[in-house]
Amino acid sequence: MDINYSAGQMAFRDEVKSFLAENLPEPISRKVATGKRLTKQDHEQWHAILFRRGWLAVNWPRDFGGPGWNAIERNIFEEEAALAHAPRIIPFGLAMLGPVLQRFGTPQQKDHWLPRILRGDDWWCQGYSEPGAGSDLASVTTSAVRVGDHYVVSGQKTWTTLAQHANMIFCLVRTSREGKPQQGISFLLIDMKSPGVTVRPIVLIDGEAEVNEVFFDNVRIPVENLVGEENGGWTCAKYLLTHERTNIAGLGLARAALQNLKRIAYAETSGETRLIDNPLFASRIASVEIDLMAMATTNLRVVAQAAAGQAPGPESSMLKIKGTVIRQEIDKLTRQAVGPYAAPFLPEFLEESEQADPIGPPHAMPAVQKYFNNRKLSIYGGSSEIQRQIIAKAILEL
Repeated sequence: MDINYSAGQMAFRDEVKSFLAENLPEPISRKVATGKRLTKQDHEQWHAILFRRGWLAVNWPRDFGGPGWNAIERNIFEEEAALAHAPRIIPFGLAMLGPVLQRFGTPQQKDHWLPRILRGDDWWCQGYSEPGAGSDLASVTTSAVRVGDHYVVSGQKTWTTLAQHANMIFCLVRTSREGKPQQGISFLLIDMKSPGVTVRPIVLIDGEAEVNEVFFDNVRIPVENLVGEENGGWTCAKYLLTHERTNIAGLGLARAALQNLKRIAYAETSGETRLIDNPLFASRIASVEIDLMAMATTNLRVVAQAAAGQAPGPESSMLKIKGTVIRQEIDKLTRQAVGPYAAPFLPEFLEESEQADPIGPPHAMPAVQKYFNNRKLSIYGGSSEIQRQIIAKAILEL
C-alpha cells in the first residue's frame, strides 16, 4: 500500500481546510477547544452545515446520499475536522445504523429512514448494553414478543449515550430462547416517544449525564420496524459493531490531541525548563507518536475494506484496542503536563455560561475533562478484554 498522499489527495485536504475555516461556527469550535459542553443545538447546527455541503455521512456511498469518499479521503476529513476543533459527528444514526440499513434493510426501510438520518429528522441512540449484558451482548434479556402486527417490548438498556436527546433507538431484543443465545436476538427500531419508554440519567465522574438507563414497559412496536430477519439480529449487531469499533479508534482525534500535547510540551515557561527538554517525557511522547503512525497505516487498510462493501474483520478489534491505548496515553501525558492544575476538576467550568476565571492555564480544564471522560474508551463498543477474545478466536483459532 502506498501511504504517501497524492497531489489530488493533498488538494482535497486543502479543500477540507478551507471549508472548515469558512463554515465551522467559531462559538462551537471554541467550546470544543476549551472543553466546554456542547448542546444538542450545537450538534444539530454542525450536522446541518455538513449536510448542506454533502459531507455529513462520510462513510456512505453516493447512491445513499453520502460523498462517496474513499478511505483516505475520510481519514483526511476526520483528521482536519479534529484539528479545527469541530464537534465529532454523532455516530449512532450515520456511522452505525445507516450502514446496517443499507446492508440489511428492506427497500421501504431504506427509503424512509436513510433520508431522515441525513436531514437530521431523527436523533438515534443505541440500545445494546443491559445491566447483565455489556460486552457479552449474547446475554441480552430485553424481550420482544410478537402480538399480531406488533412486538411488545419489555426490559432495560443501560449506558445509553445521549438518550436524553434521542427520539429513536435501535435495540437488540430477545425474540426467542431456543438454541444458542445469539440465535434468538432481533434488531428492532423503537420510537422513544412510545408509551412505556422511560429515560433516566446516569451522572458520570465529570458531572455530566452523558449516558442513561432506558426502560421498556410493554412498549408496542410495529413489525415493519424489524431490521433483517426475526432471530437474525446477531448478524446485524456484529456488522454494526465492526464499524463502531473502527470508528472508536479515533485517529483524527488522537492526532489532534497529540498536537495539543506537543504544544504544551514545547511551550516556553518563564524560569522553567520546557517539558520537551525532559528526556523521559520526550521519549514518552515519541513512543506514543510512533504507535499512532503505525495505527494510521492499519486504519487505512481496515476502512478500505469497508469502502469496498465488506464489514471489517478482527482488524477492527485491533484498532479499537490500540486506539484506546493511544488516546488514553495521550490524555495521561497531557494531564501530567498540566501539573498541579490537573487536581481541581470543577464541572461548572464546563458550561459555556460560566463567567468565573478558570483555574490554571486555558488548556488545564480540557485536559482534566478529557482524561476522565475517555476512561470509558476501554469499555464501550466492547471492552478491551472482549476484543482480545475476538482476535484470538478469529486469527489464532483458539
